[in-house]
Order: sequence, then structure tokens, then C-alpha cells
Amino acid sequence: MFDMVSIGSARSVVALRSVSVALAVALAASPAFAQKKDAAPAKPAAKTEAAKGDGKAAAAAGDKQSAWVKLCEKAAMVKKEGDKEVKDEKSICLTHHERLDGNTGMVLVSAAIREVEGQDKKSLMIMVPLGMAIPPGVRAAVYTKDQWDKAAKNEKIDEKALKPLELKYSLCHPAGCTAEVEADGAFIDTMKAGGGIMVLALNAAAQPIGFPVPLEGFKAAFEGAPVDNEKYAQARGQLMQQIRQRQAQMVEKMKEEQKAKQEAAKLLDPPPGAANAAAAGADKKK
Repeated sequence: MFDMVSIGSARSVVALRSVSVALAVALAASPAFAQKKDAAPAKPAAKTEAAKGDGKAAAAAGDKQSAWVKLCEKAAMVKKEGDKEVKDEKSICLTHHERLDGNTGMVLVSAAIREVEGQDKKSLMIMVPLGMAIPPGVRAAVYTKDQWDKAAKNEKIDEKALKPLELKYSLCHPAGCTAEVEADGAFIDTMKAGGGIMVLALNAAAQPIGFPVPLEGFKAAFEGAPVDNEKYAQARGQLMQQIRQRQAQMVEKMKEEQKAKQEAAKLLDPPPGAANAAAAGADKKK
């Protein structure tokens, strides 16, 4: 039902150039992180093309800004030892990328590699907006840098060379639906060397929707130290404030435009009786 040619859509790849924003909000499926209440679902309207935005986030770690960031937090884990439940605190890390609509703050797509302290198993987690068909799940294919560049230039690539992963939805929440699958070392190595991930989901009308996720900065973030959560939360707050200000400006502009149209309509279309009154006044002058 999925068509990898749709995943290779250059229009979807080019869409990633418009906005690439990483936030301190991680996927809700992780017990260590929770979606913020002001996150909202976005519904891409175009087939195989993610919605565009122009938001920008402040860098929270290092001098070089990256759309990928590692976020770590301690979380209480419960495990059974015989008949007893033993509580233990583990560090959970997400090497995370999130794209937002710069005008609304809505999540367009997010991707993360989740690591749990003491566990070799890692997970690839992808969140897409609400409105997708649940049973088909999600497909994600890593493009090499050469394939990514070719797709961006609308050049043909060998679709058979792609090795897409099948992800099943595990959780839906107000911000979107999260799908996940185990990510082994070979897949993560492919991400480190790759140019981008093309995510494909089907909407309720069974139309494929492409969500591009660039991989620039993933390797450095994954192998590096986690960022300061407090500083990153502050950067996120500044970004959301900018978005709210932009929304307020857009609303004010719409009000002014509507008022101008109403004034123009009054001049072009005088109220009922005005024409008769004007004619009567002219007759009196005669």
C-alpha cells in the first residue's frame, strides 16, 4: 500500500529547508518526557508534502546550532524481582529532532532515538500529526547524502536501494501519534552517515504524506553529551513566545484588512434609500 516513490518526492525533501526546529519537548511515549500542553496537531494538506513553516530556535548547546539535540533525564523504573516490585532510577536519553510550523507552533514531525541506561536495546520513535490512518503504521527510509541531494534536485534515485523500516503506532495524544520500532546498531550507523530520513504515513483518505527529517547534526548529537535541560527549556520558551507574538500580529493584520474591506464596501455600496434621498434632493434644487 505504501509507495517508496512517494517517499522519494523531491517536493517533500525541499520542504525540510523551510523549517528545522528542535525543541526540549520529547515524545510522550517516553516516561521521562511529556508533551507540553501548548503543542497542537498539524494536518498537512498536500499529498506527499509536509506542511511548511519558518520558525527558528535558539541553540541550546555548544556554539553550533543543530536541529538534533540529546535530552537526558532521570526516571523512576519499576521492575519485578520475584514477588516484589523494586524501584530503580534510570537515565533515559532521546537524541531528538522536531519540526514545527513557524506560524502556529504545531508539530509537523518529530523523530528520536531513545536509549535507556543499562539496556542495549534502542528505539526509533517518530511522531506525525493526528489524522493519519492507524493500521498501516509508518514507514521510514534513510537516504544517503547523495540520494538526499539528488532528491532535493528532483533527480532520479534508485528506490530499490532503500531499506524502509515499518513502525507501528504505540500512542496518540493531542500533539500527534507516535510510532516506534527497535533500532539496532546497523540502522543507527546508517543514520549517522545518512543525509535524511523520509517518513511516510497514510492519511484517513489513504493518501501518502511525506515528512522529511534531515540528519545533519545527528551523529554529533548522538555521540555527544546531553544539553543542559534548563537552558534548552528557556530556548524553547523564547521560541514559543516569538510564535505567539507572530500569531497576534497575524490576527491584528487580518482585523485591519477586514476593516479596510468593510470601509471600501460602504463607499461602493451606499446603504438602502441613499440613492432615493439623493434623487429627491436633486429634484428640490430644480
